Amino acid sequence: MSTQLTIEELAALMKKGAGVTVDPQDMASRPDSRFDEWGLDSLGLLGIVGELENRHGVPLPADADRCKTPREFLDLVNNALKTGV
Repeated sequence: MSTQLTIEELAALMKKGAGVTVDPQDMASRPDSRFDEWGLDSLGLLGIVGELENRHGVPLPADADRCKTPREFLDLVNNALKTGV
């Protein structure tokens, strides 16, 4: 199992957890665009955080659901998964 969350996995989680369909290549080309531009709200992001915590058995930082962009979220999540905290 990968310990790094990819843009593709994030896009899949956005679809599964929040019903938001995003083209991963489009998101990869604009990683600093805000989640609300992609149609993802804070509740949707909170659901993604919960799914990742369940999947990896690692609690994510408390502010993970306050990330504003895919790049910010991926950096925070991947750092947490790498360090195990």
